[in-house]
Amino acid sequence: MLNLGVIGYGTRINTIVKLLVNSGEVKLAAVMDVDTDAVKEKYIEPNGFENVNYYTDAEKMLENEKLDGICIGTRCSLHTHYAMLVAKYNIPLFLEKPVCTTYKDLNRLKSIPHMNDKTVVSFPLRLSNVCSYVKSIVDSGRLGEITHVQAYNNVTYGRGYFHLWYRNDSETGGLFLQKSTHDLDYINYLLGDIKPVRVCAMESKQIYKGDKPAGLKCVDCVERETCRESDINVKKLKDGRRIGEYCCFAVDTGNHDSGSMLIEYDNGLHVVYSQNFIVRSGAGKRGARIIGYDGTLEFDWNTSTVTVYDHFNNTTDIKVLAKTDGHGGGDELLSDDFISVMKGEGKSHSPLSEGILSAELCLAARKSAENNVFVDIK
Repeated sequence: MLNLGVIGYGTRINTIVKLLVNSGEVKLAAVMDVDTDAVKEKYIEPNGFENVNYYTDAEKMLENEKLDGICIGTRCSLHTHYAMLVAKYNIPLFLEKPVCTTYKDLNRLKSIPHMNDKTVVSFPLRLSNVCSYVKSIVDSGRLGEITHVQAYNNVTYGRGYFHLWYRNDSETGGLFLQKSTHDLDYINYLLGDIKPVRVCAMESKQIYKGDKPAGLKCVDCVERETCRESDINVKKLKDGRRIGEYCCFAVDTGNHDSGSMLIEYDNGLHVVYSQNFIVRSGAGKRGARIIGYDGTLEFDWNTSTVTVYDHFNNTTDIKVLAKTDGHGGGDELLSDDFISVMKGEGKSHSPLSEGILSAELCLAARKSAENNVFVDIK
């Protein structure tokens, strides 16, 4: 039985831990969190996990426990700090994205290459059934030479990034890092050996801004009954997502609500990427168009649909893949991958180097947007 430790136990990491434990090969042995009582009540006891040791100091947990793997699920700004600590003990690591939120932390992660193949970065999209199918078509040569990619993420649950703790972009690194890190990773994965060389980007804040007092909560606002974004009115929409308590029109509401990137690769290929957090209901879409000389492929995770247009035979093939939970089945494959790494039977399929590359692209995009310049990728 593999002994697992967790540093920072929240909703996302709970999904992974349950998959690991349910495999029958992993036991949750120890948890480090700043609020262990809350973790016990919300996650550990409802899951039926037993004989778990609790810590409020990560280093003490690493010193006292004999662990085969560590999952890091803290707030984003702490991912690198704890990854560097785990690297001292050379323990296999499951690291939530983004792997870092600053250039300083990016460079720190580059200093631990021994952790590359034993780190599984939480990039489920690259392992999803849709991405695997698309990858097989791209690698088959059916599309010919790839010349252009148009990618997009129209986020229907975007209000959470302005109502919840995510609104503090100094904590998260901003929405390029929060959301684009997934998208840029699967794009790099699909394109194979070519590498990005420079980025330019723009971001804007058109809706989620205002002059309401900092720290204002919906419950204390005089416009709670009439505001379309208030907690009570959002509940009426039944959008199924967590609803935050803070006003999204306050002066301290961070994050852009629309962003775009242009990425150049070393063979001259361009990737155009856009994200927005305004769309709702059926307007959501996440996927890309991959354009080659012989054909174009388009896919959308929301519908699990992959369409291939043959440029010279004038044919169109449409395949609808089976819908699966957990990022298109990617979460389950991530957990399987981490078990393999913990057992020493294989290398990570989403290694630390890929997390670093995706984070560097996102950091470069933010730098570009803030300074109105192209930013080179080193």
